[in-house]
Amino acid sequence: WEFNGSFYQPSAFLMMGIPGLEALHPWISIPFCALYLTALLGNCVILFIIKRTQSLHEPMYYFLSMLAVTDLGLALCTLPTTLGLFWFNVRRIGFDACLTQMYFIHILSFIESSVLLAMAFDRFVAISHPLRHPSILTKTTVLKIGLAIVLRGMVSLLPIPFLLKRLTYCGKTELSHSFCFHPDIMNLACADIKVNVFYGMIILLSTVGMDFIFIVLSYILIIRTVVSLATKEECLKALNTCVSHICAVLVFFIPMIGLSMIHRFGKNVPPLVNTLVAYTYLIIPPALNPVIYSIKSTHIREALLRALRRKSG
Repeated sequence: WEFNGSFYQPSAFLMMGIPGLEALHPWISIPFCALYLTALLGNCVILFIIKRTQSLHEPMYYFLSMLAVTDLGLALCTLPTTLGLFWFNVRRIGFDACLTQMYFIHILSFIESSVLLAMAFDRFVAISHPLRHPSILTKTTVLKIGLAIVLRGMVSLLPIPFLLKRLTYCGKTELSHSFCFHPDIMNLACADIKVNVFYGMIILLSTVGMDFIFIVLSYILIIRTVVSLATKEECLKALNTCVSHICAVLVFFIPMIGLSMIHRFGKNVPPLVNTLVAYTYLIIPPALNPVIYSIKSTHIREALLRALRRKSG
């Protein structure tokens, strides 16, 4: 412990694996390795295919590239500590290293939420105003949207590490997960955390919360447009372009909302449930998104098959 008058700060935190299953961590690491490998390879393949295929150089796939980069970042943020704990029982993480990991995990989560909103806007414009779509979402506009998304995440979360550093910590130093999460660190403090709770709630509602509301509104407008289409075939064709995005939204937002609710209101929730929801939130979306888009997007699938034929030939 570092002591400065009445101010206490731990030099490190202790991470937790899966409660009650510590003896099985080496075996449990096998599905985790499979998920991380899928996330890393899958998202790299998506980026490679989009870069190499000229016909995919359009807004929908630019936003998909942003999603793939974000998913790669999320996977790489949690991979070292998670597999380090499962393989080598490395539980200790330095205080500043923990705050750094936490900052990037939250930034990338907020960026993913914003990218999913941008993708919903792209689908709305493509379906409701197909003739104006290329002029509305130009390459410059997409680039500006990408920069705005990154800046919003970085700036809105910048105070969080400093709000945690000002707190006095005492007693327990055990985190609930094999990675650092803001509510988890905050609840280890023995000081007044009202500012942290209030700021965290405001930022969550004004970013991820607003993103989710606007995504829902986008789909309400999309459905209204689709219903007005002349034929059933046109209606199904329009909706089919949204299936991958809807799956990505559900895979990301359901566990995120669940984890936020558990950390704020689920004091009596079993630790195992908390842990499983956290892993679902941070590991499943990066692994599933490239699979979803590879299966549902005809253009991605065809480009991938062409690339494989060229290599085999």
